[in-house]
Amino acid sequence: MDAKEIERVRRFQRTVTQRIGVLNDRFLARDRPLGQARVLWEIGAAGSEVRALRARLELDSGYLSRLLRSLESDGLIVVDGGGPDGRVRTARLTPAGSAECEELDRRSDEVAASMLQPLSGRQRERLMTAMSEVERLLLASMVTIDALDPRHPSARHCIRAYAAELAGRFEGGFDPAHSPAADQELRPPAGLLLVAVLQAEPVGCVALKLHRGDAVAKIKRMWVDPAVRGLGLGRRLLAEAEARAAGSGVRTLRLETNRALTEAIALYRAAGYQEVAAFSDEPYAHHWFEKRLLREG
Repeated sequence: MDAKEIERVRRFQRTVTQRIGVLNDRFLARDRPLGQARVLWEIGAAGSEVRALRARLELDSGYLSRLLRSLESDGLIVVDGGGPDGRVRTARLTPAGSAECEELDRRSDEVAASMLQPLSGRQRERLMTAMSEVERLLLASMVTIDALDPRHPSARHCIRAYAAELAGRFEGGFDPAHSPAADQELRPPAGLLLVAVLQAEPVGCVALKLHRGDAVAKIKRMWVDPAVRGLGLGRRLLAEAEARAAGSGVRTLRLETNRALTEAIALYRAAGYQEVAAFSDEPYAHHWFEKRLLREG
Protein backbone atom coordinates (compact mmCIF):
# COMPACT_ATOMS: atom_id res chain seq x y z
CA MET A 1 0.00 0.00 0.00
CA ASP A 2 1.32 3.43 -0.93
CA ALA A 3 2.50 5.40 2.13
CA LYS A 4 1.25 8.72 0.68
CA GLU A 5 -2.23 7.25 0.17
CA ILE A 6 -2.31 6.03 3.77
CA GLU A 7 -1.29 9.48 5.04
CA ARG A 8 -4.03 11.16 2.95
CA VAL A 9 -6.64 8.80 4.42
CA ARG A 10 -5.43 9.55 7.94
CA ARG A 11 -5.51 13.31 7.30
CA PHE A 12 -9.06 13.02 5.96
CA GLN A 13 -10.08 11.07 9.08
CA ARG A 14 -8.63 13.75 11.36
CA THR A 15 -10.45 16.54 9.53
CA VAL A 16 -13.81 14.76 9.51
CA THR A 17 -13.70 13.62 13.14
CA GLN A 18 -12.89 17.15 14.28
CA ARG A 19 -15.57 18.77 12.11
CA ILE A 20 -18.40 16.49 13.24
CA GLY A 21 -17.46 16.65 16.91
CA VAL A 22 -16.24 13.10 17.55
CA LEU A 23 -13.41 14.41 19.74
CA ASN A 24 -15.84 16.01 22.19
CA ASP A 25 -17.17 13.75 24.96
CA ARG A 26 -20.35 15.86 24.94
CA PHE A 27 -21.53 15.24 21.36
CA LEU A 28 -23.78 18.03 20.06
CA ALA A 29 -23.40 19.73 23.46
CA ARG A 30 -25.35 16.94 25.15
CA ASP A 31 -24.18 14.97 28.18
CA ARG A 32 -23.03 11.92 26.24
CA PRO A 33 -20.39 11.00 23.65
CA LEU A 34 -21.08 10.15 20.00
CA GLY A 35 -21.09 6.40 20.71
CA GLN A 36 -24.12 6.64 22.98
CA ALA A 37 -25.93 8.97 20.57
CA ARG A 38 -25.34 6.60 17.67
CA VAL A 39 -26.68 3.65 19.64
CA LEU A 40 -29.85 5.63 20.42
CA TRP A 41 -30.32 6.36 16.71
CA GLU A 42 -29.76 2.71 15.80
CA ILE A 43 -32.29 1.50 18.36
CA GLY A 44 -34.88 3.83 16.85
CA ALA A 45 -38.61 3.92 17.39
CA ALA A 46 -39.03 0.22 16.57
CA GLY A 47 -36.35 -1.01 18.97
CA SER A 48 -33.57 -3.41 18.04
CA GLU A 49 -32.18 -6.75 19.14
CA VAL A 50 -28.88 -6.24 20.93
CA ARG A 51 -27.08 -8.76 18.73
CA ALA A 52 -28.30 -6.91 15.64
CA LEU A 53 -27.00 -3.63 17.07
CA ARG A 54 -23.62 -5.22 17.72
CA ALA A 55 -23.43 -6.61 14.19
CA ARG A 56 -24.58 -3.44 12.42
CA LEU A 57 -22.24 -1.17 14.34
CA GLU A 58 -19.40 -3.74 14.47
CA LEU A 59 -18.93 -3.11 18.19
CA ASP A 60 -17.22 -5.28 20.75
CA SER A 61 -19.88 -6.94 22.90
CA GLY A 62 -18.33 -5.62 26.13
CA TYR A 63 -18.20 -2.05 24.84
CA LEU A 64 -21.78 -2.19 23.58
CA SER A 65 -22.91 -3.55 26.95
CA ARG A 66 -21.30 -0.59 28.68
CA LEU A 67 -23.01 1.84 26.31
CA LEU A 68 -26.38 0.20 26.90
CA ARG A 69 -25.94 0.21 30.67
CA SER A 70 -25.13 3.93 30.58
CA LEU A 71 -28.22 4.67 28.50
CA GLU A 72 -30.35 2.51 30.82
CA SER A 73 -29.04 4.29 33.90
CA ASP A 74 -29.98 7.60 32.29
CA GLY A 75 -33.52 6.31 31.75
CA LEU A 76 -33.28 6.54 27.96
CA ILE A 77 -33.68 2.85 27.10
CA VAL A 78 -34.85 -0.45 28.53
CA VAL A 79 -33.33 -3.79 27.62
CA ASP A 80 -35.49 -6.88 28.05
CA GLY A 81 -35.15 -10.55 27.22
CA GLY A 82 -37.31 -12.54 24.85
CA GLY A 83 -37.55 -15.83 23.02
CA PRO A 84 -38.03 -19.27 24.56
CA ASP A 85 -34.91 -19.04 26.70
CA GLY A 86 -34.96 -15.28 27.33
CA ARG A 87 -31.55 -14.82 25.73
CA VAL A 88 -32.75 -12.67 22.82
CA ARG A 89 -32.27 -9.21 24.34
CA THR A 90 -34.02 -6.22 22.80
CA ALA A 91 -33.29 -2.56 23.45
CA ARG A 92 -36.17 -0.07 23.28
CA LEU A 93 -36.38 3.68 23.73
CA THR A 94 -38.24 5.07 26.70
CA PRO A 95 -40.29 8.26 26.26
CA ALA A 96 -37.25 10.17 27.51
CA GLY A 97 -35.09 8.31 24.98
CA SER A 98 -37.42 9.25 22.15
CA ALA A 99 -37.30 12.89 23.23
CA GLU A 100 -33.51 12.74 23.37
CA CYS A 101 -33.38 11.32 19.82
CA GLU A 102 -35.57 14.15 18.58
CA GLU A 103 -33.25 16.69 20.20
CA LEU A 104 -30.17 15.00 18.75
CA ASP A 105 -31.79 15.05 15.32
CA ARG A 106 -32.54 18.77 15.66
CA ARG A 107 -28.98 19.57 16.69
CA SER A 108 -27.52 17.33 13.99
CA ASP A 109 -29.53 19.24 11.39
CA GLU A 110 -28.10 22.49 12.77
CA VAL A 111 -24.53 21.16 12.50
CA ALA A 112 -25.15 20.00 8.92
CA ALA A 113 -26.56 23.43 8.06
CA SER A 114 -23.50 25.10 9.62
CA MET A 115 -21.27 23.10 7.27
CA LEU A 116 -23.21 24.23 4.22
CA GLN A 117 -24.01 27.83 5.12
CA PRO A 118 -20.50 29.33 4.53
CA LEU A 119 -20.25 27.70 1.08
CA SER A 120 -21.44 29.05 -2.24
CA GLY A 121 -24.04 27.14 -4.21
CA ARG A 122 -21.32 25.68 -6.44
CA GLN A 123 -19.25 24.65 -3.44
CA ARG A 124 -22.27 22.97 -1.85
CA GLU A 125 -22.88 21.01 -5.01
CA ARG A 126 -19.24 19.91 -5.08
CA LEU A 127 -19.41 18.90 -1.40
CA MET A 128 -22.60 16.89 -1.91
CA THR A 129 -21.07 15.09 -4.88
CA ALA A 130 -17.87 14.38 -2.98
CA MET A 131 -19.77 13.14 0.09
CA SER A 132 -21.82 10.76 -2.01
CA GLU A 133 -18.70 9.37 -3.64
CA VAL A 134 -16.86 9.00 -0.33
CA GLU A 135 -19.86 7.25 1.24
CA ARG A 136 -20.11 4.89 -1.72
CA LEU A 137 -16.43 4.00 -1.58
CA LEU A 138 -16.41 3.61 2.19
CA LEU A 139 -19.35 1.22 1.95
CA ALA A 140 -17.47 -0.75 -0.69
CA SER A 141 -14.49 -1.00 1.67
CA MET A 142 -16.73 -2.36 4.44
CA VAL A 143 -17.91 -5.39 2.46
CA THR A 144 -16.41 -8.70 3.54
CA ILE A 145 -16.38 -11.87 1.44
CA ASP A 146 -16.13 -15.33 2.96
CA ALA A 147 -16.86 -18.90 1.94
CA LEU A 148 -19.99 -20.14 3.73
CA ASP A 149 -21.77 -23.44 3.88
CA PRO A 150 -24.75 -23.38 1.48
CA ARG A 151 -27.07 -24.00 4.43
CA HIS A 152 -25.89 -20.93 6.32
CA PRO A 153 -28.76 -18.40 6.66
CA SER A 154 -26.82 -15.72 4.75
CA ALA A 155 -26.08 -18.15 1.94
CA ARG A 156 -29.72 -19.23 1.80
CA HIS A 157 -30.82 -15.60 1.62
CA CYS A 158 -28.56 -14.92 -1.35
CA ILE A 159 -29.60 -18.03 -3.27
CA ARG A 160 -33.30 -17.26 -2.73
CA ALA A 161 -32.79 -13.65 -3.84
CA TYR A 162 -30.83 -14.83 -6.88
CA ALA A 163 -33.63 -17.18 -7.94
CA ALA A 164 -36.31 -14.56 -7.31
CA GLU A 165 -34.54 -11.96 -9.45
CA LEU A 166 -34.01 -14.36 -12.34
CA ALA A 167 -37.64 -15.46 -12.14
CA GLY A 168 -38.64 -11.84 -12.63
CA ARG A 169 -36.19 -11.08 -15.45
CA PHE A 170 -36.21 -14.22 -17.60
CA GLU A 171 -38.85 -14.81 -20.23
CA GLY A 172 -40.94 -17.66 -18.85
CA GLY A 173 -39.47 -17.31 -15.35
CA PHE A 174 -36.74 -19.35 -13.69
CA ASP A 175 -36.82 -22.72 -11.93
CA PRO A 176 -33.61 -23.50 -9.97
CA ALA A 177 -34.31 -27.21 -10.38
CA HIS A 178 -33.58 -26.83 -14.11
CA SER A 179 -30.23 -25.16 -13.41
CA PRO A 180 -28.89 -27.21 -10.51
CA ALA A 181 -26.07 -26.40 -8.13
CA ALA A 182 -26.74 -28.73 -5.21
CA ASP A 183 -25.45 -28.00 -1.72
CA GLN A 184 -22.92 -30.81 -1.87
CA GLU A 185 -21.48 -29.30 -5.06
CA LEU A 186 -20.81 -26.02 -3.26
CA ARG A 187 -18.81 -27.46 -0.37
CA PRO A 188 -15.07 -28.23 -0.47
CA PRO A 189 -13.59 -30.10 -2.17
CA ALA A 190 -16.39 -30.15 -4.77
CA GLY A 191 -16.80 -26.37 -4.77
CA LEU A 192 -17.55 -23.37 -2.61
CA LEU A 193 -20.00 -20.54 -2.14
CA LEU A 194 -18.67 -17.04 -1.51
CA VAL A 195 -21.00 -14.63 0.29
CA ALA A 196 -20.52 -10.86 0.56
CA VAL A 197 -21.73 -9.16 3.75
CA LEU A 198 -22.19 -5.45 4.46
CA GLN A 199 -23.16 -4.21 7.93
CA ALA A 200 -24.21 -7.72 8.97
CA GLU A 201 -26.47 -8.19 5.91
CA PRO A 202 -25.74 -10.58 3.01
CA VAL A 203 -25.50 -8.55 -0.21
CA GLY A 204 -24.03 -10.86 -2.84
CA CYS A 205 -22.74 -14.29 -3.72
CA VAL A 206 -20.95 -16.36 -6.32
CA ALA A 207 -20.47 -20.12 -6.48
CA LEU A 208 -17.57 -22.11 -7.81
CA LYS A 209 -18.03 -25.70 -9.00
CA LEU A 210 -14.74 -27.58 -9.05
CA HIS A 211 -14.00 -30.93 -10.61
CA ARG A 212 -11.34 -32.98 -8.86
CA GLY A 213 -8.33 -33.51 -11.07
CA ASP A 214 -9.74 -31.18 -13.72
CA ALA A 215 -8.19 -27.81 -14.57
CA VAL A 216 -11.61 -26.47 -15.62
CA ALA A 217 -14.19 -25.06 -13.16
CA LYS A 218 -17.53 -23.28 -13.49
CA ILE A 219 -18.89 -20.04 -12.06
CA LYS A 220 -22.51 -20.28 -10.89
CA ARG A 221 -25.06 -18.32 -8.83
CA MET A 222 -23.59 -14.86 -9.37
CA TRP A 223 -25.79 -12.26 -7.63
CA VAL A 224 -25.44 -8.76 -6.16
CA ASP A 225 -28.19 -7.07 -4.17
CA PRO A 226 -29.68 -4.18 -6.19
CA ALA A 227 -29.21 -1.90 -3.17
CA VAL A 228 -25.41 -2.11 -3.44
CA ARG A 229 -24.93 -2.25 -7.18
CA GLY A 230 -22.45 0.33 -8.34
CA LEU A 231 -19.96 -0.45 -5.56
CA GLY A 232 -17.88 -2.74 -7.76
CA LEU A 233 -18.98 -5.76 -5.77
CA GLY A 234 -19.70 -7.92 -8.80
CA ARG A 235 -16.14 -7.48 -10.09
CA ARG A 236 -14.78 -8.13 -6.60
CA LEU A 237 -16.78 -11.34 -6.16
CA LEU A 238 -15.66 -12.54 -9.57
CA ALA A 239 -12.02 -11.76 -8.81
CA GLU A 240 -12.25 -13.60 -5.48
CA ALA A 241 -13.76 -16.64 -7.20
CA GLU A 242 -10.96 -16.56 -9.77
CA ALA A 243 -8.32 -16.39 -7.03
CA ARG A 244 -9.89 -19.32 -5.16
CA ALA A 245 -10.09 -21.29 -8.38
CA ALA A 246 -6.45 -20.61 -9.26
CA GLY A 247 -5.45 -21.69 -5.76
CA SER A 248 -7.19 -25.00 -6.40
CA GLY A 249 -5.23 -25.61 -9.58
CA VAL A 250 -7.91 -24.43 -11.99
CA ARG A 251 -6.58 -23.00 -15.25
CA THR A 252 -9.85 -22.31 -17.08
CA LEU A 253 -13.06 -20.84 -15.75
CA ARG A 254 -16.35 -21.19 -17.58
CA LEU A 255 -19.81 -19.71 -17.10
CA GLU A 256 -23.08 -19.44 -18.95
CA THR A 257 -25.63 -16.65 -18.75
CA ASN A 258 -28.97 -15.43 -20.05
CA ARG A 259 -29.34 -12.62 -22.60
CA ALA A 260 -31.56 -10.71 -20.15
CA LEU A 261 -28.60 -10.21 -17.80
CA THR A 262 -26.97 -7.43 -19.77
CA GLU A 263 -25.08 -6.04 -16.77
CA ALA A 264 -23.56 -9.44 -16.01
CA ILE A 265 -22.56 -9.93 -19.65
CA ALA A 266 -20.81 -6.54 -19.63
CA LEU A 267 -19.05 -7.47 -16.37
CA TYR A 268 -17.77 -10.78 -17.73
CA ARG A 269 -16.45 -9.20 -20.91
CA ALA A 270 -14.75 -6.38 -18.99
CA ALA A 271 -13.15 -9.00 -16.70
CA GLY A 272 -11.54 -10.77 -19.64
CA TYR A 273 -14.03 -13.55 -20.36
CA GLN A 274 -14.31 -14.52 -24.01
CA GLU A 275 -17.53 -15.76 -25.58
CA VAL A 276 -17.19 -19.34 -26.80
CA ALA A 277 -19.33 -22.05 -28.34
CA ALA A 278 -21.90 -23.69 -26.09
CA PHE A 279 -20.27 -26.18 -23.72
CA SER A 280 -23.40 -27.17 -21.75
CA ASP A 281 -27.10 -27.78 -22.18
CA GLU A 282 -28.05 -25.16 -19.57
CA PRO A 283 -31.69 -24.39 -20.45
CA TYR A 284 -31.54 -20.69 -19.54
CA ALA A 285 -28.26 -19.90 -21.29
CA HIS A 286 -27.83 -17.81 -24.43
CA HIS A 287 -24.15 -16.97 -23.96
CA TRP A 288 -21.21 -19.11 -22.89
CA PHE A 289 -17.96 -17.57 -21.63
CA GLU A 290 -14.48 -18.80 -20.79
CA LYS A 291 -11.37 -17.29 -19.20
CA ARG A 292 -7.87 -18.70 -18.95
CA LEU A 293 -6.33 -17.98 -15.57
CA LEU A 294 -2.71 -16.87 -15.43
CA ARG A 295 -0.22 -19.19 -13.85
CA GLU A 296 1.71 -17.65 -10.99
CA GLY A 297 5.43 -17.37 -11.50
